[in-house]
Amino acid sequence: MKHGKRPTRTQKNVIKANGLNPNNWLVSKNLQHEHRLILVHRYMNYKKECLA
Repeated sequence: MKHGKRPTRTQKNVIKANGLNPNNWLVSKNLQHEHRLILVHRYMNYKKECLA
């Protein structure tokens, strides 16, 4: 499984806009051409996809 990285300030704003707590999520992939973020939960290893 790919390790997540800390979100940047703009990524944190996107995560908040999708109703998630940015302190609990790490960015696994940043798909800029598709305007999507693939997130991994920091503790439970859940995966989630957000629209940027």
